[in-house]
Amino acid sequence: MRIQLLTANKLITGLFCLLMSICSWAQVKPVILVFGDSLSAEYGLPRGTGWVNLLEERLVIDKSPWSVFNASISGETSSGGLTRLPALLRQKNPGIVIIELGANDALRGLPVNQTEANLRKMIQISKKSGAKVLLCGIQIPTNYGQTYTMQFKRLYSQLANQEQVQLLPFFLDGVATKPELFQPDRLHPNVEAQSVLFKNVWGSMAPYSNLLKKSP
Repeated sequence: MRIQLLTANKLITGLFCLLMSICSWAQVKPVILVFGDSLSAEYGLPRGTGWVNLLEERLVIDKSPWSVFNASISGETSSGGLTRLPALLRQKNPGIVIIELGANDALRGLPVNQTEANLRKMIQISKKSGAKVLLCGIQIPTNYGQTYTMQFKRLYSQLANQEQVQLLPFFLDGVATKPELFQPDRLHPNVEAQSVLFKNVWGSMAPYSNLLKKSP
């Protein structure tokens, strides 16, 4: 009986250690958190055709251990993003956070200093969690007024410099001036534009290229 109990205890201990190893692996699996609005949420596009999906495919091609979690929501503002981000950082423990927000703030004419404050807090809490950050800059048409347009454009480079994070100066570079790359609403890029958006993001992630080859 004593031998049977010892054997059973060893079996239980072994199973427990295996379970803990699996849980530990799941917790440290590297994640890229994409945190944006409709420009990253495949608004008006067939599922699986957005730039985030192209990023996932590239990581697979490169045999990178990293995965992508797209937490983008159509219509999201910087204030809504700031509300959602802390829980996602705890749940996903990302190694890289891509922040693509601000367009809806501008569409609503929200104060630039409010957008800046929200984005700054998102950057700071992402860095505090241990994640590296890529900030995607947004630019708006001049019909919003020259002063507002310039202030909005500058806030991204200022934030990136002050918070020492990687910057994609203009997320829609190569797309914004080409009507044929937009859906009929003239606000959302179409399927053909997604490869351009992916290249913009991927190019800005170049400083993280070595990191993406291994688990952090």
